[in-house]
Amino acid sequence: MKPQNWINPFEQARGAPPRTLARFFRWALRGSFPVVSLAGAASVTAGVVEVMAAMMLGLVIDAALISTPEAVFSDHVWLMVGVLAFFLVLRPIIFMTSSYLQTILVAPNVFNLVLSRLHRHTLGQSVTFFDDDFAGRIAQKEMQTARALTDVVVEVIHTVLFALASVVGAILLLGTVDLRIALGLLVWIIGYLALVRYFMPRIRKRSKARASARAMVTGQVVDTVTNIKTVKLFAHDDHEDDVALDAMDRFRDRQLAFGAMSVRFRFWLMTVAGVLPILLVGGALWYWSRGLVSAGDIAATGAVSLRLAQMTGWVSFTLMSLYANVGEVEDGMRTLAPAHTLTDAPDAAPLEVSQGEIRFDNVSFAYGRETGGVDGIDLTISPGEKLGVVGASGAGKSTLVALLLRLYDTESGHIRIDGQDISSVTQESLRRQIGMVTQETAMFNRSARENIGYGEPDATEADIIAAARRAEAHGFILGLEDHEARKGYDAHLGERGVKLSGGQRQRIALARAILKDAPILVLDEATSALDSEVEAAIQSALEQVMEGKTVLAIAHRLSTIARMDRIVVLEAGRIVEQGTHTELLARGGVYARYWERQSGGFLNIVEAAE
Repeated sequence: MKPQNWINPFEQARGAPPRTLARFFRWALRGSFPVVSLAGAASVTAGVVEVMAAMMLGLVIDAALISTPEAVFSDHVWLMVGVLAFFLVLRPIIFMTSSYLQTILVAPNVFNLVLSRLHRHTLGQSVTFFDDDFAGRIAQKEMQTARALTDVVVEVIHTVLFALASVVGAILLLGTVDLRIALGLLVWIIGYLALVRYFMPRIRKRSKARASARAMVTGQVVDTVTNIKTVKLFAHDDHEDDVALDAMDRFRDRQLAFGAMSVRFRFWLMTVAGVLPILLVGGALWYWSRGLVSAGDIAATGAVSLRLAQMTGWVSFTLMSLYANVGEVEDGMRTLAPAHTLTDAPDAAPLEVSQGEIRFDNVSFAYGRETGGVDGIDLTISPGEKLGVVGASGAGKSTLVALLLRLYDTESGHIRIDGQDISSVTQESLRRQIGMVTQETAMFNRSARENIGYGEPDATEADIIAAARRAEAHGFILGLEDHEARKGYDAHLGERGVKLSGGQRQRIALARAILKDAPILVLDEATSALDSEVEAAIQSALEQVMEGKTVLAIAHRLSTIARMDRIVVLEAGRIVEQGTHTELLARGGVYARYWERQSGGFLNIVEAAE
């Protein structure tokens, strides 16, 4: 196995992400610890080597002082060879190894490991999770958290471990010079750590606030761009500008607060760093003046003090960045780590559909409210039956479909398919057995081929084209061309299919459902965006698609469901009528009233108070 593959960047996580920081890091990094530890060991070795460089300098100076200028090289040939080998061979190899481990093995793999785990967990959330947040903000949080956590790991290896090894090595080195000098360094380190201890939690807190405000800006901008046509149609450029500027202003305030704390930290940091060379070099000079240390000791002490003083700024700025990143990880945890609210049962089995019977048994669901949704639905759809569902807006039609797909769990009652309670089967197997075409068709910014093939990833090109032909989509697909001159089935459809008309999007969605060929078919206003001519053209295709399937069709355009085997009428979440089209018209009830109020084939969805 190649070294860059020692960490599997797409390894599955174990369980849900914890809500505490240390456990979250362990969850995110599990599987990478051997390589991370190896990189840490290499960084520690590099830190020790850095101190050894100062020791080498002291040895060379002492050797020079005890020899004449003419004999310095001949008298100390092996020392000089060792120093050359150290600086030209050993030191470069160790630093190269440390860099290789960090930049090739750790950073790219850890980032993808964390991002893939967060993304998988996010995909498993219920639709309510996504309804309650900005899509752009969620995406931003995934990237932000993965990047911040990766930076924490890399900086701990690259800076913290390196610095700790350097400091410990420096204390040991100075201990060989004079224990009192080493003690002075130890006292300085304690003062430095006290400074860090004071500032870092404050920086972490302000970083968390800054990250949250930045994600809100992203969410607001993405929300505006996603709905740009609505913005233009309502001439609300100024309003959206004001909303975005308000979010940006809050972000700026958080940035200023973070920056003010950073400036104070840097001032005190430079002050403390300036004390170190004065303390160490001054002490070494004092002891040299009394004959207690050599000139080489002074040189080694000076090199160590200057290196540590320089490292102080580097380490502290890294710590500031590290704590800022920890704050961003905590902010991301708050958004992304909530446990899934809609999960498979521990013993969930795949759904097996042999007949396609659907049974709603006293089903109620009101989205956690007192009213709304559906209430006490008792309904059986026989295998192969074509059932139409009608009702005014808010009657519960879409709720019925959402419950069947288990986008929500019922608050009471059960839904069974061929006798299997859908709450006891896996969600994935349930949705694989149900084909669906909705009014708001979902399109990816991918090729027409990929959008249709989403119904069956293993479909051949011939299968995709055949499905497109049956959905009356093949003709217009051949005429597509995107901004990169990709044509036909290779043309990309734009975000959410923005480059297509409503009717074209629905025909792509129909082709996708045809290709999926699931035993249960749900049509939620499947032809609402089609004009009468196109609808008539694909009606025969729809009838072929529905053949042998259990169908649940929702429509405001009653002509599209008049030929269904049975029609159910919903009002205020309850079934008030059911029967064939002819039977319901003869009854002269709610359905007949809807039919009479049709204008151009559409249901007047604004119900008058009666």
